[in-house]
Amino acid sequence: MIDNYELITILGPTACGKTALAAALAARLDSEVISADSRQVYRRMDIGTGKDFSDYTVNGRRIPYHLIDIREPGEKYNVFEFQHDFFAVFETLRNAGKIPILCGGTGMYIEAVLRGYKLLDVPPNPALRESLKDVPLSELERILAGYKTLHNKTDVDSAQRAIRAIEIEEYYRMQAPETNDFKAPHSLVVGLDISRELRRERISRRLRSRLDEGMAEEVRSLLNSGLTPNDLIYYGLEYKYVTQYVTGELSYDEMLHLLEIAIHRFAKRQMTWFRGMERRGIAITWIDAGLPTDEKIDKIINR
Repeated sequence: MIDNYELITILGPTACGKTALAAALAARLDSEVISADSRQVYRRMDIGTGKDFSDYTVNGRRIPYHLIDIREPGEKYNVFEFQHDFFAVFETLRNAGKIPILCGGTGMYIEAVLRGYKLLDVPPNPALRESLKDVPLSELERILAGYKTLHNKTDVDSAQRAIRAIEIEEYYRMQAPETNDFKAPHSLVVGLDISRELRRERISRRLRSRLDEGMAEEVRSLLNSGLTPNDLIYYGLEYKYVTQYVTGELSYDEMLHLLEIAIHRFAKRQMTWFRGMERRGIAITWIDAGLPTDEKIDKIINR
């Protein structure tokens, strides 16, 4: 019975339809959605992060959502902050008698919630950053792969993010091992299963749609607001390559080609993380992403 759960988690790779399903499920259960997306927390970064706000309107009703648009661009939000922000919203919704719906593709954020890890607020390490500043991304990824336990590897397609991930690993290597800091909620975890071919098709189609919607103009607006190119490149994926296009470092065709490859690789890393979650003991119920929404909801509710 669905009422036996404190939380419903909907996860899956980019472009699989998570948000639309979570909003429709929230409408059916009279509940609310908590986003688990590491970049949708930033205001005015809408097209590039895929804030599909229209998905939150179901049958004319606006579904409440949380942890979207809570930080300014240029800030460095992290899993430690997300975990604390999540549990604050979670407790509020539970006290109101609702079953919150956690939805997103940032596996590290989701797992931090589902396992209740004690996380440390890792400070900057200027000496480490200086020593790695000229190291190419491929070498940074090789360094990261050498750590036994990775706390952040889902989105390191920019050198800045890879260096931050190494910074986190080095800090944790010198600190106490992970313990529970929060009571892990009893969650039904649902994954949207989408074929590799369909996933690639949706990613490519959505990328072109977002470019047509004005992703380059969004980046120009952010730069005109005072952000530096490096501020945006830090966020990776769309903001890395579109910034390089806007600043003249890449041609449009080069940007499109490299960005498409990067998003496909990102989706593959997401799935690798989710499969790792299963190996680490988190049961995921996989549902065909191609099923009609009502059928998917019925499978979840009747689980």
